[in-house]
Amino acid sequence: MANIKSAKKRIQVAETRTARNKAIKSEVKTAIKKVDAAVAAKDVETAKACLKAAISTMSKATSKGVYHKNTTSRKISRLTKAVNSIA
Repeated sequence: MANIKSAKKRIQVAETRTARNKAIKSEVKTAIKKVDAAVAAKDVETAKACLKAAISTMSKATSKGVYHKNTTSRKISRLTKAVNSIA
């Protein structure tokens, strides 16, 4: 356990950020799964709606520094490609 005040604070801040990042990553994964499920069911309208929501969620995660911009771009590209393949 840390004895120095700044070290204690760093531990506390790290825990807070970890919890926040975990929640955001979970949200992104759920959005991706919804799009994949709609694509698997070949439901074009639902897939497009879910894709729009997923892109928004991923962009927010990127702006908060949870994901690198290239990672987000790659995920969005793959999802869009999947949705367009059934359209």
